[in-house]
Amino acid sequence: MEKANFVDYIRIFCHSGKGGAGCSHFARTKFNPMAGPDGGDGGRGGHIILKGNAQLWTLLHLRYHKNVLAPDGENGGKNKCSGRTGDDVIIEVPLGTIARDEQTGNIEAEMLEDGQEIIWIKGGRGGLGNSNFATATNQAPEYAQPGEQGSEGWKLLELKILADVGLVGFPNAGKSTLLSVVSAAKPKIASYAFTTISPQLGIVPYRDNKSFCMADLPGIIEGAAEGKGLGHRFLRHIERNVVLLFLIPADSPDQGKEFQILINELEQYNPELLHKKIVIAISKSDMLDDELREGVVKTLPANIPHLFISSITGQGITELKDELWKALNESR
Repeated sequence: MEKANFVDYIRIFCHSGKGGAGCSHFARTKFNPMAGPDGGDGGRGGHIILKGNAQLWTLLHLRYHKNVLAPDGENGGKNKCSGRTGDDVIIEVPLGTIARDEQTGNIEAEMLEDGQEIIWIKGGRGGLGNSNFATATNQAPEYAQPGEQGSEGWKLLELKILADVGLVGFPNAGKSTLLSVVSAAKPKIASYAFTTISPQLGIVPYRDNKSFCMADLPGIIEGAAEGKGLGHRFLRHIERNVVLLFLIPADSPDQGKEFQILINELEQYNPELLHKKIVIAISKSDMLDDELREGVVKTLPANIPHLFISSITGQGITELKDELWKALNESR
Protein backbone atom coordinates (compact mmCIF):
# COMPACT_ATOMS: atom_id res chain seq x y z
CA MET A 1 0.00 0.00 0.00
CA GLU A 2 1.42 3.40 -0.93
CA LYS A 3 1.87 6.15 1.61
CA ALA A 4 -1.44 6.42 3.43
CA ASN A 5 -0.31 9.64 5.06
CA PHE A 6 -0.92 11.77 1.95
CA VAL A 7 -4.20 13.61 2.52
CA ASP A 8 -5.29 16.20 -0.05
CA TYR A 9 -8.92 16.76 0.99
CA ILE A 10 -10.25 17.60 4.46
CA ARG A 11 -13.67 18.59 5.83
CA ILE A 12 -13.56 20.52 9.10
CA PHE A 13 -15.99 22.41 11.32
CA CYS A 14 -14.90 25.96 12.17
CA HIS A 15 -16.23 28.38 14.77
CA SER A 16 -14.66 31.79 15.30
CA GLY A 17 -14.79 33.46 18.70
CA LYS A 18 -17.71 35.53 20.00
CA GLY A 19 -16.98 39.17 20.84
CA GLY A 20 -17.07 40.15 24.52
CA ALA A 21 -19.94 42.29 25.79
CA GLY A 22 -19.40 45.95 26.57
CA CYS A 23 -19.66 46.92 30.25
CA SER A 24 -22.35 49.15 31.71
CA HIS A 25 -20.82 50.72 34.82
CA PHE A 26 -20.77 54.03 36.64
CA ALA A 27 -17.77 55.36 38.50
CA ARG A 28 -18.08 55.96 42.24
CA THR A 29 -15.21 57.85 43.86
CA LYS A 30 -14.75 59.22 47.35
CA PHE A 31 -15.11 62.82 46.30
CA ASN A 32 -17.31 62.35 43.26
CA PRO A 33 -20.06 59.74 43.69
CA MET A 34 -21.54 60.79 40.30
CA ALA A 35 -18.35 60.51 38.21
CA GLY A 36 -20.25 59.15 35.24
CA PRO A 37 -20.19 56.07 32.97
CA ASP A 38 -16.88 54.20 32.74
CA GLY A 39 -17.83 50.86 31.17
CA GLY A 40 -15.10 49.40 28.93
CA ASP A 41 -15.41 47.71 25.54
CA GLY A 42 -15.56 43.96 25.04
CA GLY A 43 -12.66 42.15 23.36
CA ARG A 44 -12.81 40.82 19.84
CA GLY A 45 -13.42 37.11 19.37
CA GLY A 46 -10.57 35.00 18.00
CA HIS A 47 -10.06 34.78 14.23
CA ILE A 48 -9.36 31.53 12.39
CA ILE A 49 -6.33 32.20 10.20
CA LEU A 50 -4.81 30.17 7.38
CA LYS A 51 -1.02 30.25 7.03
CA GLY A 52 1.00 28.84 4.13
CA ASN A 53 3.86 26.53 5.10
CA ALA A 54 6.30 25.36 2.43
CA GLN A 55 7.49 22.55 4.71
CA LEU A 56 4.09 20.82 4.61
CA TRP A 57 3.02 18.64 1.68
CA THR A 58 -0.19 17.07 3.02
CA LEU A 59 -3.28 17.91 5.09
CA LEU A 60 -2.74 14.86 7.28
CA HIS A 61 -2.15 16.92 10.43
CA LEU A 62 -5.76 18.17 10.23
CA ARG A 63 -7.33 14.72 9.93
CA TYR A 64 -7.71 14.34 13.69
CA HIS A 65 -8.64 17.97 14.39
CA LYS A 66 -12.02 18.18 12.73
CA ASN A 67 -13.33 20.90 15.07
CA VAL A 68 -11.49 24.23 15.03
CA LEU A 69 -12.85 26.52 17.73
CA ALA A 70 -11.44 29.98 18.41
CA PRO A 71 -11.77 31.45 21.96
CA ASP A 72 -14.31 34.18 22.75
CA GLY A 73 -13.30 37.74 23.64
CA GLU A 74 -13.61 38.85 27.27
CA ASN A 75 -16.25 41.26 28.50
CA GLY A 76 -15.34 44.86 29.16
CA GLY A 77 -14.75 46.05 32.73
CA LYS A 78 -15.08 49.17 34.84
CA ASN A 79 -12.67 52.11 34.66
CA LYS A 80 -12.90 51.85 30.88
CA CYS A 81 -10.95 48.60 30.88
CA SER A 82 -11.32 46.75 27.58
CA GLY A 83 -11.80 42.99 27.56
CA ARG A 84 -9.02 40.73 26.34
CA THR A 85 -9.08 39.75 22.66
CA GLY A 86 -9.69 36.07 22.03
CA ASP A 87 -6.60 34.20 20.84
CA ASP A 88 -6.48 33.63 17.10
CA VAL A 89 -6.26 30.05 15.85
CA ILE A 90 -3.70 29.58 13.08
CA ILE A 91 -4.10 26.61 10.72
CA GLU A 92 -0.91 25.85 8.79
CA VAL A 93 -1.49 24.34 5.37
CA PRO A 94 0.73 23.35 2.41
CA LEU A 95 1.16 25.71 -0.50
CA GLY A 96 -1.48 25.13 -3.14
CA THR A 97 -4.31 24.70 -0.61
CA ILE A 98 -7.74 26.10 -1.46
CA ALA A 99 -10.33 26.81 1.25
CA ARG A 100 -14.02 26.54 0.36
CA ASP A 101 -17.35 26.90 2.10
CA GLU A 102 -19.07 23.52 1.97
CA GLN A 103 -22.56 24.93 1.55
CA THR A 104 -21.88 27.44 -1.23
CA GLY A 105 -18.76 25.89 -2.76
CA ASN A 106 -17.22 29.36 -3.03
CA ILE A 107 -13.44 29.72 -2.77
CA GLU A 108 -12.67 31.76 0.36
CA ALA A 109 -8.87 31.59 0.42
CA GLU A 110 -5.96 30.33 -1.66
CA MET A 111 -2.49 29.77 -0.21
CA LEU A 112 0.38 30.21 -2.66
CA GLU A 113 3.28 31.71 -0.66
CA ASP A 114 5.30 30.54 2.31
CA GLY A 115 4.34 32.52 5.41
CA GLN A 116 1.25 34.00 3.76
CA GLU A 117 -1.55 34.59 6.30
CA ILE A 118 -5.22 35.09 5.49
CA ILE A 119 -8.00 35.71 8.02
CA TRP A 120 -10.32 32.92 6.95
CA ILE A 121 -13.13 33.34 9.47
CA LYS A 122 -13.34 36.59 11.41
CA GLY A 123 -14.12 36.65 15.11
CA GLY A 124 -17.08 38.67 16.37
CA ARG A 125 -16.50 42.31 17.27
CA GLY A 126 -16.54 43.28 20.90
CA GLY A 127 -19.43 45.40 22.15
CA LEU A 128 -18.97 49.04 23.17
CA GLY A 129 -19.17 49.96 26.84
CA ASN A 130 -21.62 52.58 28.10
CA SER A 131 -18.86 55.19 28.30
CA ASN A 132 -19.05 55.44 24.50
CA PHE A 133 -22.69 56.55 24.56
CA ALA A 134 -22.44 59.51 26.95
CA THR A 135 -23.64 62.78 25.39
CA ALA A 136 -24.47 66.25 26.61
CA THR A 137 -28.12 65.31 26.80
CA ASN A 138 -27.63 61.77 28.10
CA GLN A 139 -24.81 61.86 30.59
CA ALA A 140 -25.66 58.58 32.29
CA PRO A 141 -26.38 55.98 29.60
CA GLU A 142 -27.13 52.57 31.01
CA TYR A 143 -26.85 50.89 27.64
CA ALA A 144 -23.85 48.83 26.49
CA GLN A 145 -23.52 46.72 23.36
CA PRO A 146 -23.45 42.93 23.47
CA GLY A 147 -20.60 41.20 21.64
CA GLU A 148 -21.03 40.06 18.05
CA GLN A 149 -21.48 36.34 17.49
CA GLY A 150 -18.70 34.42 15.78
CA SER A 151 -19.20 32.61 12.49
CA GLU A 152 -19.46 28.85 12.17
CA GLY A 153 -19.88 26.27 9.47
CA TRP A 154 -18.40 23.26 7.71
CA LYS A 155 -15.43 24.11 5.52
CA LEU A 156 -13.39 22.24 2.92
CA LEU A 157 -9.63 22.33 2.45
CA GLU A 158 -8.41 21.00 -0.87
CA LEU A 159 -4.75 20.62 -1.82
CA LYS A 160 -3.55 21.04 -5.39
CA ILE A 161 0.12 20.14 -5.69
CA LEU A 162 2.42 23.03 -6.63
CA ALA A 163 5.13 21.76 -8.99
CA ASP A 164 6.96 23.14 -12.00
CA VAL A 165 6.52 20.00 -14.09
CA GLY A 166 3.67 17.49 -13.85
CA LEU A 167 4.01 14.00 -15.31
CA VAL A 168 0.94 12.98 -17.31
CA GLY A 169 0.40 9.50 -18.68
CA PHE A 170 -1.45 6.23 -18.48
CA PRO A 171 -0.71 3.83 -15.61
CA ASN A 172 2.59 2.00 -16.15
CA ALA A 173 3.94 4.64 -18.56
CA GLY A 174 7.17 4.85 -16.56
CA LYS A 175 6.47 8.10 -14.67
CA SER A 176 7.66 6.86 -11.27
CA THR A 177 10.80 5.34 -12.80
CA LEU A 178 11.64 8.62 -14.53
CA LEU A 179 11.17 10.61 -11.31
CA SER A 180 13.43 8.21 -9.43
CA VAL A 181 16.14 8.66 -12.07
CA VAL A 182 16.11 12.47 -12.38
CA SER A 183 15.64 13.22 -8.64
CA ALA A 184 16.27 11.77 -5.21
CA ALA A 185 12.60 10.81 -4.82
CA LYS A 186 11.89 7.13 -4.21
CA PRO A 187 8.33 6.49 -5.46
CA LYS A 188 6.93 2.97 -5.45
CA ILE A 189 7.68 1.20 -8.75
CA ALA A 190 5.97 -2.00 -9.90
CA SER A 191 4.73 -3.66 -13.08
CA TYR A 192 1.01 -3.24 -12.35
CA ALA A 193 -1.36 -0.32 -12.95
CA PHE A 194 -2.02 2.40 -10.36
CA THR A 195 1.21 1.80 -8.47
CA THR A 196 1.13 5.54 -7.74
CA ILE A 197 -2.07 6.51 -5.96
CA SER A 198 -0.93 9.85 -4.54
CA PRO A 199 1.37 12.57 -5.94
CA GLN A 200 5.12 12.23 -5.40
CA LEU A 201 7.43 15.25 -5.58
CA GLY A 202 11.09 15.34 -6.55
CA ILE A 203 13.63 18.13 -7.01
CA VAL A 204 15.43 17.75 -10.35
CA PRO A 205 18.98 19.17 -10.35
CA TYR A 206 19.93 21.18 -13.42
CA ARG A 207 22.98 23.01 -14.72
CA ASP A 208 24.76 25.73 -12.66
CA ASN A 209 23.17 24.58 -9.39
CA LYS A 210 19.67 25.30 -10.67
CA SER A 211 16.75 22.97 -10.11
CA PHE A 212 13.01 22.54 -10.65
CA CYS A 213 10.24 20.54 -9.00
CA MET A 214 8.64 17.56 -10.75
CA ALA A 215 5.46 15.79 -9.66
CA ASP A 216 4.67 12.15 -10.40
CA LEU A 217 0.88 12.11 -10.50
CA PRO A 218 -1.44 9.09 -10.42
CA GLY A 219 -2.00 7.52 -13.83
CA ILE A 220 -4.87 8.78 -15.94
CA ILE A 221 -7.26 6.51 -17.83
CA GLU A 222 -9.90 7.16 -20.47
CA GLY A 223 -12.98 8.53 -18.70
CA ALA A 224 -11.00 10.16 -15.87
CA ALA A 225 -12.78 13.48 -16.45
CA GLU A 226 -16.02 11.65 -15.56
CA GLY A 227 -14.50 10.27 -12.37
CA LYS A 228 -13.24 6.89 -13.60
CA GLY A 229 -10.06 5.49 -12.10
CA LEU A 230 -8.67 8.08 -9.71
CA GLY A 231 -10.56 10.68 -11.76
CA HIS A 232 -10.75 14.17 -10.33
CA ARG A 233 -8.36 13.27 -7.52
CA PHE A 234 -5.66 13.12 -10.19
CA LEU A 235 -6.80 15.89 -12.50
CA ARG A 236 -7.05 18.66 -9.92
CA HIS A 237 -3.32 18.44 -9.20
CA ILE A 238 -2.48 19.15 -12.86
CA GLU A 239 -4.03 22.63 -12.57
CA ARG A 240 -1.04 23.85 -10.51
CA ASN A 241 1.74 22.61 -12.80
CA VAL A 242 3.52 25.08 -15.08
CA VAL A 243 4.62 22.52 -17.69
CA LEU A 244 2.98 19.19 -18.50
CA LEU A 245 5.26 16.33 -19.51
CA PHE A 246 3.26 13.68 -21.36
CA LEU A 247 4.96 10.32 -20.93
CA ILE A 248 3.98 7.74 -23.55
CA PRO A 249 5.67 4.30 -23.59
CA ALA A 250 7.37 3.02 -26.72
CA ASP A 251 5.48 -0.28 -26.46
CA SER A 252 2.11 1.45 -26.75
CA PRO A 253 0.04 0.17 -29.73
CA ASP A 254 -0.53 3.74 -30.97
CA GLN A 255 1.37 6.63 -29.37
CA GLY A 256 -0.57 9.28 -31.25
CA LYS A 257 -3.92 7.89 -30.16
CA GLU A 258 -2.75 7.60 -26.55
CA PHE A 259 -1.64 11.25 -26.57
CA GLN A 260 -5.01 12.32 -27.98
CA ILE A 261 -6.90 10.41 -25.27
CA LEU A 262 -4.86 12.19 -22.60
CA ILE A 263 -5.49 15.57 -24.23
CA ASN A 264 -9.24 14.87 -24.47
CA GLU A 265 -9.46 14.01 -20.76
CA LEU A 266 -7.71 17.25 -19.78
CA GLU A 267 -9.93 19.27 -22.09
CA GLN A 268 -13.12 17.74 -20.68
CA TYR A 269 -12.00 18.44 -17.13
CA ASN A 270 -10.71 21.99 -17.72
CA PRO A 271 -10.02 23.40 -21.23
CA GLU A 272 -7.59 25.95 -19.74
CA LEU A 273 -5.15 23.11 -19.02
CA LEU A 274 -4.39 22.94 -22.74
CA HIS A 275 -2.92 26.46 -22.58
CA LYS A 276 0.02 25.15 -20.55
CA LYS A 277 3.36 24.30 -22.10
CA ILE A 278 3.38 20.63 -23.19
CA VAL A 279 6.36 18.37 -23.84
CA ILE A 280 6.08 14.76 -25.05
CA ALA A 281 8.57 12.09 -23.98
CA ILE A 282 8.49 8.58 -25.45
CA SER A 283 9.66 6.35 -22.60
CA LYS A 284 11.30 2.90 -22.90
CA SER A 285 12.88 4.09 -26.14
CA ASP A 286 15.73 1.60 -25.82
CA MET A 287 13.21 -0.84 -27.37
CA LEU A 288 13.05 1.14 -30.65
CA ASP A 289 15.32 1.18 -33.68
CA ASP A 290 15.57 4.12 -36.09
CA GLU A 291 12.78 2.86 -38.36
CA LEU A 292 10.34 2.41 -35.49
CA ARG A 293 11.20 5.86 -34.15
CA GLU A 294 10.32 7.44 -37.48
CA GLY A 295 6.98 5.66 -37.36
CA VAL A 296 6.26 7.00 -33.87
CA VAL A 297 7.19 10.57 -34.86
CA LYS A 298 4.61 10.49 -37.69
CA THR A 299 1.80 9.84 -35.17
CA LEU A 300 2.73 12.79 -32.90
CA PRO A 301 1.63 16.44 -33.40
CA ALA A 302 4.33 18.41 -35.19
CA ASN A 303 3.88 21.60 -33.13
CA ILE A 304 4.73 19.97 -29.77
CA PRO A 305 8.36 19.15 -28.85
CA HIS A 306 9.02 15.44 -28.39
CA LEU A 307 11.98 13.41 -27.16
CA PHE A 308 12.90 9.73 -26.96
CA ILE A 309 14.13 8.70 -23.52
CA SER A 310 15.01 5.63 -21.52
CA SER A 311 15.10 5.77 -17.73
CA ILE A 312 17.01 2.46 -17.69
CA THR A 313 19.88 3.42 -20.01
CA GLY A 314 19.77 7.19 -19.37
CA GLN A 315 19.22 7.90 -23.05
CA GLY A 316 17.77 11.38 -23.70
CA ILE A 317 17.52 12.34 -20.00
CA THR A 318 19.89 15.33 -20.30
CA GLU A 319 18.08 16.57 -23.41
CA LEU A 320 14.75 16.17 -21.60
CA LYS A 321 15.95 18.38 -18.73
CA ASP A 322 17.09 21.02 -21.23
CA GLU A 323 13.70 20.99 -22.97
CA LEU A 324 11.79 21.22 -19.68
CA TRP A 325 13.97 24.09 -18.45
CA LYS A 326 13.38 25.92 -21.74
CA ALA A 327 9.60 25.40 -21.46
CA LEU A 328 9.60 26.61 -17.84
CA ASN A 329 11.41 29.82 -18.76
CA GLU A 330 9.05 30.44 -21.68
CA SER A 331 6.03 29.96 -19.41
CA ARG A 332 7.35 32.40 -16.84
